[in-house]
Amino acid sequence: MDLPVAEWKSYLLQKWSLLPKSIQATVSTAETLSDVFLHSSSLLQPEDEVFLKRLSKGYFVGKDSGAPLFYREEGNEKFQEKDYTVAAVLYSKTEFRSCYPGWNAMARSRFTATSASWVQGVSHSRPNTEDMSLCYANRSAALFHLGQYETCLKDIIRAQTHGYPERLQPKIMLRKAECLVALGRLQEARQTISDLERSFTASPTLADFPSQSVQRNLRHLKMKVQEKEDLTETFPAALAKTLEGVDLREENKQLSNASSSVSLCMDPVKGRYLVATREILPGEPLVKEDAFVSVLNPGELPPLHHSLGSKWNTRVTNADLYCHRCLRHTLATVPCDGCSYAKYCSQECLQQAWGLYHRTECPLGGLLLTLGVFCHIALRLTLLVGFEDVSKIRKLCDEVSNKDICLPESSSWVKTRNSGLGEIEKNGKIVEIPIPGCDVNGKYESNYQAVFSLLPHTENHSPEHKFLCALCVSALCRQLEAASFQAVTTGANSSQLKAAAAPELCPDVTVWGVAMLRHMLQLQCNAQAITTIQHTGCKEGIVTGSRQVRLATGIFPVVSLLNHSCSPNTSVSFISTVATIRASQRIGKGQEIVHCYDLSPGPHKSRMGVAERQQKLRSQYFFDCTCPACHSEGHGMAARPRWEAFCCSSCRAPMQGDDVLSCGRRGCAESVRRDHLASRLQDLRQQVGMAQKLLSDGELEPAIQQLSGCQRDAESFLSAEHAVLGEIEDGLAQACAALGDWQKSATHLQNSLRVVEARHGPSSVEMGHELFKLAQIFFNGFAVPEALSTIQKAEEVLSLHCGPWDDEIQELKKMKSCLLDLTPTPVGPSV
Repeated sequence: MDLPVAEWKSYLLQKWSLLPKSIQATVSTAETLSDVFLHSSSLLQPEDEVFLKRLSKGYFVGKDSGAPLFYREEGNEKFQEKDYTVAAVLYSKTEFRSCYPGWNAMARSRFTATSASWVQGVSHSRPNTEDMSLCYANRSAALFHLGQYETCLKDIIRAQTHGYPERLQPKIMLRKAECLVALGRLQEARQTISDLERSFTASPTLADFPSQSVQRNLRHLKMKVQEKEDLTETFPAALAKTLEGVDLREENKQLSNASSSVSLCMDPVKGRYLVATREILPGEPLVKEDAFVSVLNPGELPPLHHSLGSKWNTRVTNADLYCHRCLRHTLATVPCDGCSYAKYCSQECLQQAWGLYHRTECPLGGLLLTLGVFCHIALRLTLLVGFEDVSKIRKLCDEVSNKDICLPESSSWVKTRNSGLGEIEKNGKIVEIPIPGCDVNGKYESNYQAVFSLLPHTENHSPEHKFLCALCVSALCRQLEAASFQAVTTGANSSQLKAAAAPELCPDVTVWGVAMLRHMLQLQCNAQAITTIQHTGCKEGIVTGSRQVRLATGIFPVVSLLNHSCSPNTSVSFISTVATIRASQRIGKGQEIVHCYDLSPGPHKSRMGVAERQQKLRSQYFFDCTCPACHSEGHGMAARPRWEAFCCSSCRAPMQGDDVLSCGRRGCAESVRRDHLASRLQDLRQQVGMAQKLLSDGELEPAIQQLSGCQRDAESFLSAEHAVLGEIEDGLAQACAALGDWQKSATHLQNSLRVVEARHGPSSVEMGHELFKLAQIFFNGFAVPEALSTIQKAEEVLSLHCGPWDDEIQELKKMKSCLLDLTPTPVGPSV
């Protein structure tokens, strides 16, 4: 949710429509962002703030003492169903950590007095209580069943720290010993077993514990330890989610976080862009950049509510599964002390987030969810930079006109030098000008100066959009002012104020407002979706599919230099908050390096037609795309793609024409209206959707019947490589795999692969994901030669786009190792 919730957006747009024409004109013709902000913010009335506060209460992110029992019982239910992942998340929702030192009495006062009307809550046990300890213990059990032994051990320690009942200690100590044995930490396992045996002797409170089963389990553990006694003790570490070792060639002296094979250039039409300084091979990393700022997307928010009875829910979103600072995946979250929304992968991430920005954001959780991700990023960016740097842009914002960055009006750019200076011809003379974002030494760094140089396109945004953004920022600034005033008027000492007040909030909040407005407008064209691969499949399925989903939104100054193409020559992948741009094909020396904006369905030639792409790019990014794909399609040089084509019901030849389609085969007189076929296609899509719902619910036989009927219907009027036929074949492959019919599953998936290849190409990342699924099917069906061949193809394609640390590549390597162990070594001929 980039922009505010629908209710607040509609409210502001209605407010705009009711303003006198003279006031609308004043905002519309404002020449600077300062003027836009000042004129708009003066129109924010108390009744507007009351309405916004009421909306913010609908997203309850505070603490609630009644929630722990609810979530623990829900978690127990999922645990009994062996849905350990969801169980772990539900147990996490019950937590309330012991207080982080920065969250002192003053901060608590501020949270209660100033912001109680702005926030709500979900996650929720008190520290050092049996409730708290049981939550951690229950989550440790779920983590144990998921094989996350290191994380399980951490939760066991937390449970014991928070007063886990002595009568239940044997259960949790047995789990601890199991984890230590699984991790190969045999000496620690022996010590834990000895401690447990002594506790039975020393503690009379354990007399009622079912000691017979415990003794049996202890004997079993001792045997495990004995079996491993002769082995070297090992400490297997989780796969490092870093990009260490990624080869960016030599350091680029002009451009930080980029390979030396990349150069920064400028053009009066393109602006700044990147070109290859030498021939670049497919798969070669070109840019590796950590986000300057990022905010986790909340996912699908629940409907706004105002009754306490409806605020608890058991939905699992990205906010429950990923660290809110570094975006690492975790099932054992460490929650913020002051709110139930922010969660982290470790105490270190929690402390860093608190010190950098969350101490200000914490009491504003409901408000930030209401105002949207773009407004949240704008606030976090200014908090990270601090008042000293933010204040420097006040004069720049006042001086810069609606053109934002003053590019020369010369029709030709003579030269771009590696010093960060461009040379232009002006009035017959060569003039040097700095490339925006470069420092005094001519280097483009991934810093705030580069972020500020990203274009907000003020002159292209509609007046009502600028008004909406300005009032969102103004409401946020007023809340920051109120928080700071509350902290000052309580008479807190300086150390308390450091944790309670907005950090270094300047007396003139307009400086913050103008900066945040600029960044909020920048994000429409410069925000980068940080994505992850989400595994999909039916409940009964062993084979997992995958899809790319948006995890967070960030700003990457260097990545933002890449221009768009509907037929890009690069791919982007993410590990945590780090983006890596790789060449997806051979790039010649001097050729521009381009990528595709947006997620699917984005403006890529394999996802939508040229007219739809052009409209999307024009409305969001304010330019007309002239890439080769758009040029060829725009001039009628490209026929309707095979994955959208209709076929003749009589002879299966392609249908041609506009409103009335005719069979392309000589001698066949078949013809039909396009709108009739489009209506059939719409009905078919609905039927396929119903079948996919049956599949996701685990109703396999009804799903197969429904999909088979859809397949017969589709084959009567769609081309063999139509996208819907591919979806049907993929669904049938999933259902057959879930039933254990691996041969049929492989046949259906190979049919689906032909559609994917026709649409996206043989070396596309989409093809890599499908090959990964096919490898799983062959692996589970013990088709060893086919599996090994498919694994090799999948590795080659996925490595091209995602690099060696990709989860699917690691899984492919494990499958290959297992298959090679099963394959007998050929015996040579007897001599």
